[in-house]
Amino acid sequence: MQQFAGKRVAITGGTAGLGLALVHELSARGADVAFVARRPDGVTRVAQEYGSRVHGIVGDVAVEADIHRIALQVLGALGGLDVLINNASDLGPVPLQLLADTECEDLERALATNVVGPFRLTKALLGSLAASAREHRRPLVLNISSDAAVTPYPGWGAYGASKAALRHMTSIWEQELADTGVRFISFDPGDMDTALHAAAMPDADVATLKRPEVVARELAEVLAS
Repeated sequence: MQQFAGKRVAITGGTAGLGLALVHELSARGADVAFVARRPDGVTRVAQEYGSRVHGIVGDVAVEADIHRIALQVLGALGGLDVLINNASDLGPVPLQLLADTECEDLERALATNVVGPFRLTKALLGSLAASAREHRRPLVLNISSDAAVTPYPGWGAYGASKAALRHMTSIWEQELADTGVRFISFDPGDMDTALHAAAMPDADVATLKRPEVVARELAEVLAS
Protein backbone atom coordinates (compact mmCIF):
# COMPACT_ATOMS: atom_id res chain seq x y z
CA MET A 1 0.00 0.00 0.00
CA GLN A 2 1.47 3.35 -1.07
CA GLN A 3 -1.35 5.56 0.19
CA PHE A 4 1.12 8.07 1.67
CA ALA A 5 3.83 7.94 -1.00
CA GLY A 6 5.76 11.21 -0.86
CA LYS A 7 4.26 12.22 2.48
CA ARG A 8 6.93 13.54 4.87
CA VAL A 9 6.20 12.66 8.49
CA ALA A 10 8.02 13.37 11.77
CA ILE A 11 7.15 11.39 14.91
CA THR A 12 8.46 11.98 18.43
CA GLY A 13 8.84 9.07 20.82
CA GLY A 14 9.33 6.73 17.87
CA THR A 15 11.07 3.69 19.32
CA ALA A 16 8.32 2.20 21.50
CA GLY A 17 4.57 2.01 21.96
CA LEU A 18 2.37 4.08 19.70
CA GLY A 19 5.32 5.96 18.21
CA LEU A 20 6.95 2.76 16.97
CA ALA A 21 3.60 1.48 15.69
CA LEU A 22 3.20 4.72 13.73
CA VAL A 23 6.67 4.39 12.23
CA HIS A 24 5.70 0.92 11.04
CA GLU A 25 2.22 1.81 9.79
CA LEU A 26 3.04 5.03 7.98
CA SER A 27 6.25 3.79 6.37
CA ALA A 28 4.35 0.68 5.21
CA ARG A 29 1.86 3.02 3.53
CA GLY A 30 4.66 4.76 1.65
CA ALA A 31 5.49 7.74 3.86
CA ASP A 32 9.02 9.01 4.41
CA VAL A 33 9.41 9.07 8.19
CA ALA A 34 11.80 10.79 10.58
CA PHE A 35 11.40 9.64 14.17
CA VAL A 36 12.89 11.09 17.34
CA ALA A 37 13.82 9.31 20.57
CA ARG A 38 16.21 9.85 23.43
CA ARG A 39 18.26 6.63 23.45
CA PRO A 40 20.84 6.14 20.68
CA ASP A 41 20.65 2.34 20.80
CA GLY A 42 16.90 2.35 20.26
CA VAL A 43 17.13 4.87 17.44
CA THR A 44 19.81 2.82 15.70
CA ARG A 45 17.84 -0.41 16.09
CA VAL A 46 14.61 0.98 14.60
CA ALA A 47 16.35 2.88 11.79
CA GLN A 48 18.24 -0.24 10.73
CA GLU A 49 15.08 -2.34 10.81
CA TYR A 50 13.08 -0.06 8.51
CA GLY A 51 15.58 0.95 5.86
CA SER A 52 16.26 4.04 3.81
CA ARG A 53 12.86 5.77 4.03
CA VAL A 54 12.93 5.82 7.84
CA HIS A 55 15.39 8.19 9.52
CA GLY A 56 16.29 8.08 13.22
CA ILE A 57 17.14 11.21 15.21
CA VAL A 58 18.53 11.13 18.75
CA GLY A 59 17.08 13.92 20.86
CA ASP A 60 14.87 14.83 23.81
CA VAL A 61 11.96 17.17 23.13
CA ALA A 62 11.98 18.15 26.81
CA VAL A 63 15.44 19.71 26.39
CA GLU A 64 15.38 23.19 24.88
CA ALA A 65 18.88 22.86 23.45
CA ASP A 66 17.83 19.79 21.43
CA ILE A 67 14.87 21.33 19.62
CA HIS A 68 16.52 23.24 16.78
CA ARG A 69 18.94 20.39 16.12
CA ILE A 70 15.99 17.98 15.93
CA ALA A 71 14.14 20.32 13.56
CA LEU A 72 17.17 20.74 11.31
CA GLN A 73 17.73 16.99 11.18
CA VAL A 74 14.07 16.33 10.38
CA LEU A 75 14.18 18.76 7.47
CA GLY A 76 17.56 17.52 6.31
CA ALA A 77 16.33 13.93 6.28
CA LEU A 78 12.95 14.59 4.66
CA GLY A 79 13.55 17.70 2.57
CA GLY A 80 10.48 19.35 4.11
CA LEU A 81 7.58 18.36 6.34
CA ASP A 82 3.91 17.56 5.87
CA VAL A 83 2.95 15.90 9.16
CA LEU A 84 4.28 16.39 12.69
CA ILE A 85 3.08 13.90 15.32
CA ASN A 86 3.91 15.02 18.86
CA ASN A 87 3.69 11.63 20.55
CA ALA A 88 6.47 11.61 23.19
CA SER A 89 4.97 11.68 26.67
CA ASP A 90 6.00 11.72 30.32
CA LEU A 91 3.83 10.40 33.17
CA GLY A 92 5.30 12.58 35.87
CA PRO A 93 6.00 10.71 39.12
CA VAL A 94 6.05 6.91 38.98
CA PRO A 95 4.36 5.38 40.92
CA LEU A 96 1.61 7.94 40.38
CA GLN A 97 1.22 10.50 43.15
CA LEU A 98 -1.47 12.83 44.40
CA LEU A 99 -0.72 16.41 43.39
CA ALA A 100 0.04 17.38 46.99
CA ASP A 101 2.72 14.66 47.04
CA THR A 102 4.13 15.42 43.57
CA GLU A 103 7.60 16.89 43.50
CA CYS A 104 7.91 20.14 41.57
CA GLU A 105 10.60 18.56 39.40
CA ASP A 106 8.23 15.74 38.36
CA LEU A 107 5.58 18.25 37.32
CA GLU A 108 8.15 20.32 35.46
CA ARG A 109 9.38 17.25 33.57
CA ALA A 110 5.84 16.30 32.50
CA LEU A 111 5.15 19.84 31.33
CA ALA A 112 8.48 20.03 29.49
CA THR A 113 7.82 16.80 27.58
CA ASN A 114 4.07 17.02 27.06
CA VAL A 115 3.52 20.75 26.46
CA VAL A 116 6.63 22.88 26.12
CA GLY A 117 8.49 20.39 23.90
CA PRO A 118 5.63 20.08 21.39
CA PHE A 119 5.25 23.88 21.42
CA ARG A 120 8.93 24.45 20.69
CA LEU A 121 9.15 21.77 18.02
CA THR A 122 5.96 22.92 16.30
CA LYS A 123 7.22 26.50 16.35
CA ALA A 124 10.59 25.45 14.92
CA LEU A 125 8.93 23.52 12.07
CA LEU A 126 6.05 25.89 11.39
CA GLY A 127 7.73 27.57 8.42
CA SER A 128 8.20 24.21 6.69
CA LEU A 129 4.60 23.23 7.44
CA ALA A 130 3.40 26.54 5.98
CA ALA A 131 5.49 25.84 2.87
CA SER A 132 3.79 22.46 2.64
CA ALA A 133 0.42 24.22 2.74
CA ARG A 134 1.43 26.52 -0.10
CA GLU A 135 2.28 23.41 -2.11
CA HIS A 136 -1.23 22.04 -1.36
CA ARG A 137 0.16 19.06 0.56
CA ARG A 138 -2.42 19.46 3.42
CA PRO A 139 0.01 19.71 6.36
CA LEU A 140 -1.06 18.54 9.78
CA VAL A 141 0.18 18.73 13.37
CA LEU A 142 -1.27 15.85 15.35
CA ASN A 143 -0.85 16.00 19.13
CA ILE A 144 -1.44 12.83 21.14
CA SER A 145 -3.81 13.60 24.00
CA SER A 146 -5.53 11.49 26.66
CA ASP A 147 -8.84 11.19 28.46
CA ALA A 148 -6.85 12.43 31.48
CA ALA A 149 -6.81 15.79 29.68
CA VAL A 150 -10.54 16.19 30.35
CA THR A 151 -11.24 13.90 33.33
CA PRO A 152 -9.54 14.77 36.66
CA TYR A 153 -8.32 11.31 37.69
CA PRO A 154 -6.81 11.30 41.20
CA GLY A 155 -3.12 10.45 41.02
CA TRP A 156 -2.75 11.54 37.41
CA GLY A 157 -2.29 15.23 38.21
CA ALA A 158 1.04 15.93 36.49
CA TYR A 159 0.14 13.93 33.40
CA GLY A 160 -3.47 15.13 33.22
CA ALA A 161 -2.62 18.79 33.71
CA SER A 162 0.07 18.65 31.02
CA LYS A 163 -2.17 16.82 28.54
CA ALA A 164 -5.00 19.27 29.24
CA ALA A 165 -2.63 22.11 28.40
CA LEU A 166 -1.53 20.33 25.21
CA ARG A 167 -5.15 19.74 24.17
CA HIS A 168 -6.09 23.39 24.68
CA MET A 169 -2.91 24.62 23.01
CA THR A 170 -3.78 22.49 19.98
CA SER A 171 -7.17 24.18 19.72
CA ILE A 172 -5.57 27.61 19.94
CA TRP A 173 -3.04 26.76 17.20
CA GLU A 174 -5.93 25.55 15.05
CA GLN A 175 -7.84 28.82 15.51
CA GLU A 176 -4.86 31.12 15.09
CA LEU A 177 -3.43 29.39 12.00
CA ALA A 178 -6.64 28.46 10.21
CA ASP A 179 -5.83 30.82 7.34
CA THR A 180 -2.40 29.27 6.72
CA GLY A 181 -3.70 25.86 5.67
CA VAL A 182 -1.86 24.06 8.50
CA ARG A 183 -4.29 21.84 10.39
CA PHE A 184 -4.04 20.93 14.09
CA ILE A 185 -5.71 17.90 15.67
CA SER A 186 -5.69 16.57 19.22
CA PHE A 187 -6.18 12.79 19.29
CA ASP A 188 -7.01 10.64 22.31
CA PRO A 189 -5.91 7.07 21.55
CA GLY A 190 -7.55 5.53 24.62
CA ASP A 191 -5.92 3.10 27.03
CA MET A 192 -3.17 1.20 25.23
CA ASP A 193 -0.97 -1.76 26.04
CA THR A 194 2.27 0.21 26.31
CA ALA A 195 5.15 0.52 28.74
CA LEU A 196 3.85 3.94 29.79
CA HIS A 197 0.45 2.50 30.70
CA ALA A 198 2.09 -0.42 32.52
CA ALA A 199 4.18 2.02 34.56
CA ALA A 200 1.06 3.93 35.53
CA MET A 201 -1.22 0.93 36.14
CA PRO A 202 0.90 -2.22 36.60
CA ASP A 203 -2.13 -4.31 37.62
CA ALA A 204 -4.25 -3.45 34.58
CA ASP A 205 -5.70 -6.31 32.54
CA VAL A 206 -3.86 -6.03 29.22
CA ALA A 207 -6.71 -7.89 27.52
CA THR A 208 -8.84 -4.77 28.01
CA LEU A 209 -6.28 -2.42 26.43
CA LYS A 210 -5.97 -1.38 22.80
CA ARG A 211 -2.94 -2.52 20.87
CA PRO A 212 -0.74 0.35 19.60
CA GLU A 213 -0.88 -1.19 16.12
CA VAL A 214 -4.67 -0.77 16.10
CA VAL A 215 -4.41 2.87 17.14
CA ALA A 216 -1.72 3.49 14.51
CA ARG A 217 -4.15 2.28 11.84
CA GLU A 218 -6.82 4.60 13.23
CA LEU A 219 -4.42 7.51 13.12
CA ALA A 220 -3.42 6.67 9.56
CA GLU A 221 -7.06 7.06 8.59
CA VAL A 222 -7.15 10.45 10.33
CA LEU A 223 -4.14 11.51 8.28
CA ALA A 224 -5.82 10.32 5.11
CA SER A 225 -9.05 12.23 5.77
